[in-house]
Amino acid sequence: ISKQIVKNQAGNVTLFSFDKGQGLSEHTAPFDALVQILDGEAEIRIGGNPHIVKTGQIVIMPANIPHALQAVERFKMLLTMIKA
Repeated sequence: ISKQIVKNQAGNVTLFSFDKGQGLSEHTAPFDALVQILDGEAEIRIGGNPHIVKTGQIVIMPANIPHALQAVERFKMLLTMIKA
């Protein structure tokens, strides 16, 4: 589930929620993205390198680097992308 909270010319803020085993397939974005882990645990792959992230952590996904996400357990995150 995703809910876009803010979207304008400067960027966007989106809340995501995943059940265990759900995720996002590998993709790229034209801008850096800041991911704040709100609840749960997930594996985020950035440039093919896996990172296990848990509640309270923050990850930056660099622009134009392939990334993907898989929920290890129920998982919520806030994604902030600011266009530069």
